[in-house]
Amino acid sequence: MGASTPFRSIFLFFLIVLSALYQSSATGIEANQTVALFVNASKPSTKHIPETLFGIFFEEINHAGAGGLWAELVSNRGFEAGGPNIPSNIDPWLVIGDESSVIVSTERSSCFERNKIALKMEVLCEHEGTNVCPAGGVGIYNPGFWGMNIEQGKTYKLVLYVRSLGSINVSVSLMGSKQTLATADIVADNVSNWTKTEIMLKANGADAKSRLQLTTSRKGVIWFDQVSLMPTDTYKGHGFRNDLFEMVKALKPGFIRFPGGCFVEGEWLRNAFRWKETIGPWEERPGHFGDVWHYWTDDGLGHYEFFLLAEDLGAVPIWVFNNGVSHQDQVDTTGIAPFVQEIMDGLEFARGDSNSKWGSIRAAMGHPEPFDLKYVAVGNEDCGKKNYRGNYLKFYSAIKQAYPDIKIISNCDASSQPLDHPADFYDYHIYSNANNVFASASKFDKASRTGPKAFVSEYAVTGDDAGKGSLLAALAEAGFLIGLEKNCDAVEMASYAPLFVNTNDRTWNPDAIVFDSSQFYGTPSYWMQHFFRESNGATLLKSSLQPNPSSSLIASAITWKNTQDNNLYLRIKVVNFGSNSVTLQISIDGLEMNSLQALGSTKTELTSGNLMSENSFEVPNKVVPVKSLVDDVGEDMDIVLSPHSFTSLDLLISSNNIRIVGSGAASVDKSSY
Repeated sequence: MGASTPFRSIFLFFLIVLSALYQSSATGIEANQTVALFVNASKPSTKHIPETLFGIFFEEINHAGAGGLWAELVSNRGFEAGGPNIPSNIDPWLVIGDESSVIVSTERSSCFERNKIALKMEVLCEHEGTNVCPAGGVGIYNPGFWGMNIEQGKTYKLVLYVRSLGSINVSVSLMGSKQTLATADIVADNVSNWTKTEIMLKANGADAKSRLQLTTSRKGVIWFDQVSLMPTDTYKGHGFRNDLFEMVKALKPGFIRFPGGCFVEGEWLRNAFRWKETIGPWEERPGHFGDVWHYWTDDGLGHYEFFLLAEDLGAVPIWVFNNGVSHQDQVDTTGIAPFVQEIMDGLEFARGDSNSKWGSIRAAMGHPEPFDLKYVAVGNEDCGKKNYRGNYLKFYSAIKQAYPDIKIISNCDASSQPLDHPADFYDYHIYSNANNVFASASKFDKASRTGPKAFVSEYAVTGDDAGKGSLLAALAEAGFLIGLEKNCDAVEMASYAPLFVNTNDRTWNPDAIVFDSSQFYGTPSYWMQHFFRESNGATLLKSSLQPNPSSSLIASAITWKNTQDNNLYLRIKVVNFGSNSVTLQISIDGLEMNSLQALGSTKTELTSGNLMSENSFEVPNKVVPVKSLVDDVGEDMDIVLSPHSFTSLDLLISSNNIRIVGSGAASVDKSSY
């Protein structure tokens, strides 16, 4: 027995080692494990990242436009939201006064042919006599989109159409919860025909829950229509709410996909987004009910405004149009020709000469020069529908014949097998839990490099992992985007969805930017996208992790030029999806000796003590990128990655000349990207 003791000790030692190795493989990276990241910066080992790789997707969902990015303060400004039949619901307009003093109804008496509903207000009381109006008069008020944010010292433009058989004396007021913020009177003896009235209201106070009131104490009948209230300080006067616009612009998007996904389809075709109904003077736009997301939009943010938005952002426009398919009904291919013509007219509106039929309408709206439209998507998530392929081919043929340079995006996925129809790009959507999204970083590793490239137009972590916008979701998405970046020769574009949510209409969770009438914040998924702002047009470097703990760590490296200081930087991005810290040993080859500079090099980290941490109106910066200086910079350097973190290193390169190593370096192993 005694003689066997040494062997027993050796056996137990190996059991302990094997157990430790098993635990390491089962849980990913153990605490304080060291992982090496090798970066090859030599030119033969690089790839050019498309200028459009990371962009944004705008959909009219969650009141993203109406009551959000589009700065119109009046909800249901034309009284059309209740439908074409009368009497109709005028919600959210409400009556000031009781039935003994005022009766409010709707009529089909508007001067605008495409939106005939107008509001009729019969005032029964007066300023003296037996039926005296209450103090302040009677009338109607509009609370906007869960309150109008009126700011002290700012000016607001009120436009309305009014008609009456007698003289009128109407008070228009911006009312806060405790005081009148601005007021003016409309006094006229003869408005028997519809008369447009414009008034500038300067606020002497502030209230985020204000409302617009139209009141009178004069007996008679008054008709109102197309009541609009806009702040005068929208972005470039184009109608975009400044703070929300700046949040989007800060992402430096390479493209913008619009006007939506399901919003374009409609639950039924009668409620699909139809571009011709959204152009021209705003008063003449009929508006429509978005039956997928269940609210009315006046379409002030229309086809023309979306192109302006793209231009203002410096982003490539990608127009998603309806291909004769909705969620519940669809047009047979034999009858699709009128739908094709509608889209050809829309292309002429965007790209046609100012003397063309539809280009002249664009010019009359204020944009004589054509818009730079080079991408269109034929439908949204329609590949499985019976008539999609037949309809698609009709659109494809017509567009390519008239505009051969326009790139056409198919709804059908070609990431695993070739398409059975021609396309320049194919659309790919992913909504799933955090583990699945993170694991999908390798989705395009084996995708074709010769066929159509991928357009990942909708991605996000959803469900319990996401909450209302968690750190966990952002980290999984960051890992997925690094995978797309490393496969930039197979993926052309990618965008998060949805972009916006008004906190009063959370139809979809989570979202990148949360807002109400007066405040906003970015979720961790919004801030995660900031790490990729410089990737568009940058150079992807060959990089590999050794050992490669694919279950919890992913990294990429790029070089990019900062247009502000004209310096070249090497950026290394790493997601630690695991629960333990990691020492990352970085080795960089292919640069001129001693070209990395400590002065100007930074480290940016997105993390939190709680994996499910979220930002909020109360604590908007709970999970945001934190930047610090990097002191020990060199071709060989160590950094510690926090548990559950996204880290970016920006290392200043003193020379723009990257050394090219021997000709053998031209042989590139794609699997290591």
